Amino acid sequence: MKHTKLADTLKTAAVLALTTAIGFLLEAMGLSQTNVITVYILGVLVVAAVTSSRWYSTAASLASVLLFNYIFTEPMFVLKAEDAGTQLTLLITFLAAVFTSTYTVQIKEKARLSQQDAYRSGVILDTSQILQKAGEPDGILFAAATQLNKLLKRDIACFQTDGNGILPPVSFTDCSPHPGSRGPSPDTLEEMSAARKCYMEGNETGAATSILSTAAFHYLPVQSAGTVYGVIGIRMGETEPDDFENSLAIAILNQCATSMEKEFISRKREEETAMAKAEQLRSNLLRSMSHDLRTPLTSISGNAGVLLKDAGTLDEAHKHRIYSDIYDDSMWLISLVENLLSITRMEGGAVQLHMETELLEEVIDEAMRHVNRRHENHSIHVTQEGDYILACVDAQLIIQVITNLVDNAIKYTPDGSSITIKSYKDNGNAVIEVSDNGPGIPDESKDRIFQMFYTTGHKSADGKRGMGLGLPLCRAILNAHKGTIEVLDNTPSGSIFRLTLPAEEVSFHE
Repeated sequence: MKHTKLADTLKTAAVLALTTAIGFLLEAMGLSQTNVITVYILGVLVVAAVTSSRWYSTAASLASVLLFNYIFTEPMFVLKAEDAGTQLTLLITFLAAVFTSTYTVQIKEKARLSQQDAYRSGVILDTSQILQKAGEPDGILFAAATQLNKLLKRDIACFQTDGNGILPPVSFTDCSPHPGSRGPSPDTLEEMSAARKCYMEGNETGAATSILSTAAFHYLPVQSAGTVYGVIGIRMGETEPDDFENSLAIAILNQCATSMEKEFISRKREEETAMAKAEQLRSNLLRSMSHDLRTPLTSISGNAGVLLKDAGTLDEAHKHRIYSDIYDDSMWLISLVENLLSITRMEGGAVQLHMETELLEEVIDEAMRHVNRRHENHSIHVTQEGDYILACVDAQLIIQVITNLVDNAIKYTPDGSSITIKSYKDNGNAVIEVSDNGPGIPDESKDRIFQMFYTTGHKSADGKRGMGLGLPLCRAILNAHKGTIEVLDNTPSGSIFRLTLPAEEVSFHE
């Protein structure tokens, strides 16, 4: 401030000296005093344009009249105006200088305010784009603090919240001056008390306020609709921010609060959607279990009751058939429960993949040992194009996928149907196809069979209706392996389920 005042004083003195010198020159050239007066008025306009306060132009107006009277009017070098004409001339000169300088100052002030408004609009637009890219609440708050530090050239303290209070501050000082001593740190007891009071009451505290005014920072709440999302502290330093800086800071904090409110609302909606989805999942699960578990449980309990009552009167063939039915129903229940547990873990992200490079042929062979024992009533063929197809997979999960697909083919095709498991390599991918020549899948169901609890409505060959968990589980496992699964029509009838996995290169070492 002292430097600015001294500079403006020197500018005013220099302009007055220059106009006086020009006046001497004009007088020497024999020009009238009117020209000298015009030069002095022009000098006042120059002073109004180059100084920061209208007091300098007013002082220059008065000084111009006094210099003109002292140097260029009779008697010379005396501050005296005897005749009325000279007095009127001096008065008009003074008023003209004051009016023109005042008008010049007003134009300059309007230009300055217009420039500030344009700058403020540009900053707000840039800040809006930066806040939109930030995404998370802490990123939004830190982005606003970074902008304030860059624009105000002052230390900024940023306080996040955890729902119960404020967290220790994060300081932003990259764009502010670096004096040898910055003053109190924002994590001192006094500063933390001011910041905490700002958070709890939602009002400005600290320096330049009546609340804990001895603090080094001025604390402002980042709030919207009565909710405080954080606190920003601006170090006051030797000089307080002017009105423009204050308006800029408030505009940025309002944008920050709006962005954090939008993010909070968006997050709450996502949580509500997830809760609704979980509730819908639970309802579908209970409905499906109550409907689809009744048949095998009724069969098991009925057959067990027959054995308990009439075991002595039944022949061995009849008993064996009952034992087989109980075994098949219990295995169906075990398979259903395993799929249910697996899909729950996959959807919840609780499964840790144990990836190893495996021979696809060995994975398929192991899967065939786990397929439904009813496969004896079907013709199953396993083929492979080429040798040594390798893929980096979790073998147990891929075995479960293949087992599910083969079991589905057995369940939903009549006895005597043909099932083929083919593997080959295609464009750097390991491909497994499970095909059958059964009735196939309707076109309207192809896009929906991988949704949980969706079934085509067709009962399996053994009379049981699935819960719609097997294929969603297969898709979840393939997604976790960065692979794909799709269903195609088999010609002339049936379906093809194609699995695609990233293949590994075969290397031979002698």
